Amino acid sequence: MNTSYTAITPSILEELKAIVGEHNLFTDTERIENYSHDETSREQFSHMPEVVLTPVSTEQISAIMKLADRYTIPVTPRGAGSGLSGGAIPIHGGIVLSVEKMNKVLEIDEANLTVTAEAGIVTNELNERLKQTGLFFAGYPMSLETCFLGGNIAENAGGGKAVKYGVTGRYILGMEVVTPQGEVVQLGGKVTKDVSGYDLKQLYIGSEGTLGIITKATIRLLGVPTSASNLLVPFRTAQDAISVVPLIMKQGIIPTSIEFMDRSSLEMSCSYLNESLPLEGVGAMLLIEIDGTDESQVEHDLIQVGDLCSDHKAMEVYIAEDATTRERIWSIRRNIAEAIKVYSPIQSLEDVVVPIGSIPLVIPRLEQLSSKYNMKIPCYGHAGDGNLHATLVKNPESTMEEWLEMEPRLLSEFYAFIVKELGGKISGEHGIGLKRRSFFKDVTPGAEYQLLCAVKQALDPKNIMNPGKILL
Repeated sequence: MNTSYTAITPSILEELKAIVGEHNLFTDTERIENYSHDETSREQFSHMPEVVLTPVSTEQISAIMKLADRYTIPVTPRGAGSGLSGGAIPIHGGIVLSVEKMNKVLEIDEANLTVTAEAGIVTNELNERLKQTGLFFAGYPMSLETCFLGGNIAENAGGGKAVKYGVTGRYILGMEVVTPQGEVVQLGGKVTKDVSGYDLKQLYIGSEGTLGIITKATIRLLGVPTSASNLLVPFRTAQDAISVVPLIMKQGIIPTSIEFMDRSSLEMSCSYLNESLPLEGVGAMLLIEIDGTDESQVEHDLIQVGDLCSDHKAMEVYIAEDATTRERIWSIRRNIAEAIKVYSPIQSLEDVVVPIGSIPLVIPRLEQLSSKYNMKIPCYGHAGDGNLHATLVKNPESTMEEWLEMEPRLLSEFYAFIVKELGGKISGEHGIGLKRRSFFKDVTPGAEYQLLCAVKQALDPKNIMNPGKILL
């Protein structure tokens, strides 16, 4: 694919300024540095753009892409920059196009149970706007207080409630997309069923900004559950905890969440938040949430799940019924990634997903790899849907050279186990991006990989749309 791009000249800058205005364009080093990275390690993944644009309309984005197409300039779309795969890093320089100023709710349609919003709205703000309607957007990324709607769609973000509610893509009925050539396309709409031709919107969901820029979306809403409760269940070993997950899923009860946290993850997060949990003798914990509209049914299901855990090596079963307690334990879970980053800024947050029945096989392999490579690997994640975040953490005694040698070797071995032995995938919600693209090619069958390349070539023949992501 093309990697020969046009540098942005003073005359091109003037053309861009004419499109977006001088207040929505900047090139000074101090400001554009914030757009040179996302939440992956800056030491390994960082690259400065030549210019950052913050358009305020679809029309401006269309004009930008027409200019980029004409001159063959790479464009990197960007949401909140909260991604964990290097997907918003402009590795070929060029333009970073941030949708941060396109953050309006355009329509709340209660009759059709939909909301239409611009790509730059923060996920949590969207649900705050919907509170008065009794409806909510059930997509629940763990970074919901910072991430943007457009980024959620581009990554097909999941999160803590995906066991019951599924991932972002389940709720996207329609979207507006600007193509690499600058054409504005409306895909889908407010209908819940549609087999009129290829389902193109699903092609863009999870495409990581490599096929076009999502500017607006129409989202299917659900009624807000009126009752919810949580169990916090400690186990002596991580293996005991993770082995219960498939048993819970067999019960005919669909929990909202089943979150797994090993001892190392819990200790780091509690230290980071100055919190405390009863951790004596604990190797791992499950955080289980059940919600619904019938309080007695929620209580019944909660007791049944709690009893099952007690019958399968749980040390204790704690019930968190009030909102304050629930928020406290969920805060510990949500802050694990940040806590690990404080412990060691040099790390590799992984995102593997396996069939639910194979979850118990992951922990022993991680323990083997940790011992083999002398590397700490705290593990946590969305165990109810098989999505675990094993985090490789640089040993403080290791040099950066040693880390850069050991990390890819461990990951290559781990990914091969996940894909070839367990039938899993190397990313469940964070995406391939820049970080995993070489590993992705290694574990993807050749015919499938070529199909992906053919789609990219057909829609973006000049390779200007977020180049260098997903595909080599």
